[in-house]
Amino acid sequence: MKVAKEFKWEMGHRLPEHFGNCKNIHGHSYKMIVEFEGKLNKDEMVIDFYDVDKMIKPLVEKLDHAFMVNKKDKAVIEFLEKIKSKKVIVNFNSTVENICKFVLKEIVRFKLPKNISAISVRVYETNEDYAEEKIALHQ
Repeated sequence: MKVAKEFKWEMGHRLPEHFGNCKNIHGHSYKMIVEFEGKLNKDEMVIDFYDVDKMIKPLVEKLDHAFMVNKKDKAVIEFLEKIKSKKVIVNFNSTVENICKFVLKEIVRFKLPKNISAISVRVYETNEDYAEEKIALHQ
């Protein structure tokens, strides 16, 4: 059985080494679908959506209206600090693929119920473009 929950946030970023417009400072309206796969628990649920919110909403709040910046992008970090802007410093380029992997790693760090066998995260950068990653658990 699979259940899923959707989350949304606004976030700025840039890809400093990109050959096109993505090297410029810009942002997206991100949408993320987190899917939990597993057997029904004693409450006849895969996972309680209340528990999903408790895990994921703090991460979304951290990302919302922030600027995700690679720790190597010193000029942008300096600028963001100068204007006291909300930022999330990461050790990767903020492609939608890497953001998807980042979010999935954060979710897996939680103590998940034993009945969950897999988690899938799909992050939309635009309405048409997304990355998706899945991880199997308890193997």
